[in-house]
Amino acid sequence: MIKGLYEAHLPVSDTDRSTRFYRGLGLELAYTGPGVTFFWVEKGKSWLGLWPSEHAKTPYHPSIRHVAFYVELEDIKRVQQWLRGRGIHPRAAFGVVGEDQPLILQNGANYHAAIYFDDPDGNSLEFITPLKLDAENVVYHDGMTFEQWLRSNDL
Repeated sequence: MIKGLYEAHLPVSDTDRSTRFYRGLGLELAYTGPGVTFFWVEKGKSWLGLWPSEHAKTPYHPSIRHVAFYVELEDIKRVQQWLRGRGIHPRAAFGVVGEDQPLILQNGANYHAAIYFDDPDGNSLEFITPLKLDAENVVYHDGMTFEQWLRSNDL
């Protein structure tokens, strides 16, 4: 039945500013109407809704105001330069400062590379790519960076 995630939603305080920001990330504007603006993440498969709201000031928590965008491995290798070219600075996450990211995340036997940054309203955004799923014999430690991962796992 379930084939993927179709939409996610975030509160924003200034729709025009947020529209410029998400266009700068390369998302295609899909719809602007009263009360909501949609961007295609993957046209016809997933989109992001931005809602003008006083809830844009709600304190961040990982269970709310967070969207993770899938990126390819080759993109994660150049993500720092790509973000800097857009005036975006990664923020610290999981004990790794922004400038040292991407970082490695472990969930059981699954490993991902990710980088964290915020939109203009402080909504948490993440670019993430899987590295090894259901893996054994992987060198990993908390706070590991992508560069450390590559060296430690002979990749």
